[in-house]
Amino acid sequence: MRSFANLAAMKAEIGNEVAVSDWVEITQQRIALFADATSDHQWIHTDPERAARESPYGATVAHGFLTLALLPALLVNALHMVDMTMGLNYGLNKVRFPAPVPAGSRVRARLTIAAIDDIAGGAQILWAVVVEREGGDKPVCVAEFLMRRD
Repeated sequence: MRSFANLAAMKAEIGNEVAVSDWVEITQQRIALFADATSDHQWIHTDPERAARESPYGATVAHGFLTLALLPALLVNALHMVDMTMGLNYGLNKVRFPAPVPAGSRVRARLTIAAIDDIAGGAQILWAVVVEREGGDKPVCVAEFLMRRD
């Protein structure tokens, strides 16, 4: 885990990869719970037998938005901003899902500080995030993730 004492220490790292999260397993149960939460029960996510027969991936795959929804947790797992008392997800500028995440895969995030802008009451941080799958040859998610912090 990478620790930053303050915002000035973070600003010194703009343009650099600053942290890599631990691996997180994407189980079929996690995929099913996400399907329930979002009402997206497409068979490619929720039917292992059919996916084994008909999917080009040979197995069920996680929703792209499940991978995306993990970004805040992956960030918290990878770094600690000591002087921050509150952070908010502010949005996304760009998101792509270049490769699938088959059930049973493990993913982790690589975090680069792309920009930090001062705003009233704190700062807005633009994270360049690359989520990779263990053993994969392409990222499974590439995103520009915005957060605001005090």
